[in-house]
Amino acid sequence: MARKYLLDFEKPLVELEKQIEQIRELARDSEVDVSQQLLQLETLAARRREEIFQALTPAQKIQVARHPHRPSTLDFIQMFCEEWIELHGDRNGNDDQALIGGIGLIGERSVMLIGQQKGRDTKENVARNFGMATPGGYRKALRLMNHADRFNLPILTFIDTPGAYAGLLAEEQGQGEAIAVNLREMFRLRVPVIATVIGEGGSGGALGIGVADRLLMFEHSVYTVASPEACASILWRDAGKAPEAAAALKITGPDLLSLGVVDEVLPEPAGGNNWAPLKAGEVLREALERHLGQLLRLSEDQLREARYKKFRSMGRVLDSNSSEIGIGS
Repeated sequence: MARKYLLDFEKPLVELEKQIEQIRELARDSEVDVSQQLLQLETLAARRREEIFQALTPAQKIQVARHPHRPSTLDFIQMFCEEWIELHGDRNGNDDQALIGGIGLIGERSVMLIGQQKGRDTKENVARNFGMATPGGYRKALRLMNHADRFNLPILTFIDTPGAYAGLLAEEQGQGEAIAVNLREMFRLRVPVIATVIGEGGSGGALGIGVADRLLMFEHSVYTVASPEACASILWRDAGKAPEAAAALKITGPDLLSLGVVDEVLPEPAGGNNWAPLKAGEVLREALERHLGQLLRLSEDQLREARYKKFRSMGRVLDSNSSEIGIGS
């Protein structure tokens, strides 16, 4: 049966999937041996799917990153946490549902898990504000990070947001200030911090939980200073030029890895994480445990010094005389 939600570039696979389903129905309804034919079609479909996803443009990667069936923060937490207790509230009267967090157990190690949470359908997306946190959400995240710092719990954050909520009330409540405080305070944390872009990492909304010792990113995730649609509207007054903006912004894993923004790009199953979410969970858990093991060998001073140097080294360019200049230095 064809999938319910299909991206434009996946349409060449539809006919193959229909043929495979028809042959399966034939096998169920008769005693005809179609195993060989079925194997050939499945192999062909897998090869075509892999070819399509290996050649995605930045604009197409955005579609994959925004796929409604892509595993969310809660999905990953439930995949590899033996125990999970969600913690609520910023202790200032708010409990933002777009940003969740709590204590979990990965193997035998207790960790603090924090991330943006989108919904699966319209009703849930409205409840979660489409993954766009308000100031209360970032203050909740900071409260949980301070709790982790006090009790020596490593912090794992999951980035998946188009950006922080930009509504009038959010601005009145200090959206910019809340994110800025998080940026400052995350530098002083004495425990390891690992952030993973699991879907769409947009603007300051992503950075509010993204100051980390290690920044990981899935192969078809995107991480950007502004959405391509917003960038195109600003530069060309035409949101239709979003594909060109997506290419110019360098928002994909390979680009950001070469620029030194991310530390590792995690491979995805052919078809994206929504195609094989459990496999994606295994890949993420292995990477988190590996990086966490490396960071836990550092002292508190070494950890903070390395974190500071990591971010100070970003944004370095060469001037016309080939001497290196650090932005803000």
